[in-house]
Amino acid sequence: MTMPIFVLGEALMDCIAQPDGRLLPCMGGSPFNLARAAALRGANVAYLNPLSNDLFGQGMAQLLQKDGVQLPGGTSRLPTSLAVVQVTNGQPSYGFYREGIADRDYSVDGIVGLLRQQKTLGILHTGSLLLIPPEHSKVVAILKAAREMGWTISVDINLRPKAAPDLAQYVQALREVIALTDWLKASDEDLETMGFAGVAISESARLVHALRELLELRDLGTGVAPNALSRVALTFGGDGAYLDIEGQTHSLPVPHINVADTVGAGDTFWGNALADWAMLPDAAAERVATTLDHAMKAAAINCTRSGCQPPTRAEVLSF
Repeated sequence: MTMPIFVLGEALMDCIAQPDGRLLPCMGGSPFNLARAAALRGANVAYLNPLSNDLFGQGMAQLLQKDGVQLPGGTSRLPTSLAVVQVTNGQPSYGFYREGIADRDYSVDGIVGLLRQQKTLGILHTGSLLLIPPEHSKVVAILKAAREMGWTISVDINLRPKAAPDLAQYVQALREVIALTDWLKASDEDLETMGFAGVAISESARLVHALRELLELRDLGTGVAPNALSRVALTFGGDGAYLDIEGQTHSLPVPHINVADTVGAGDTFWGNALADWAMLPDAAAERVATTLDHAMKAAAINCTRSGCQPPTRAEVLSF
């Protein structure tokens, strides 16, 4: 039986700086991108946060629905969040405007109620900007309730340190969230910001062990026993990626492509991995190499396009 993927997180407009000083608006937000990527891969996906009823929000709703994403979270009168993006040598940097915005206009009871209504337990994914204190406290409450119901928790750390007023509190919040997580994705930049040393793809096995050991040795005060992080993906930019599923591991280099930019590459990567597991829930460890290969190819295809434009399953298979 396939598992639905429910996504909790931000949808925002990436206002990408152009050489002449203009700002080009593009729809984005890590969980928004992931929802699209997983749906285009063929998974049953729902985006939980409300979308603004402003022009940007209406466009986002249309794009999500076009890609096959359901929208049970409804709409909000609050405006769409904005990010100003500066791309240098293909790498994006962000400045965020996130006070009084639509994707934070939700309640713990409202999200938990939507999860309780589902006939089939699935994957609840979150990450990125919603993990910044104090917003993370709502996310932690939702994840606790979801785990008690039997949902599988997925998190893409996707740290945004410039958006956090206190980096130490942000890292502590991440550790609280990770303690409730089954499946985790982290980039090399995430790990370095969290204080891990020796971050390199050749050190992947040690880094995964350190993540798991961190949860075993530390009382995080979540009120729920820490998980074992049964599936962990680590990405290292141009150096490739590493995937560990219940001790079965595989690593791959980045495919050779002409890069337009890397916007949404990690979201596309993890969205394709989640879709693979959601559509084929059994024997995931036996597919570790195939899952990583397809996720890497999906991310590579996305990088040949400007902005986040995840591929379909057919495009991945024919790459």
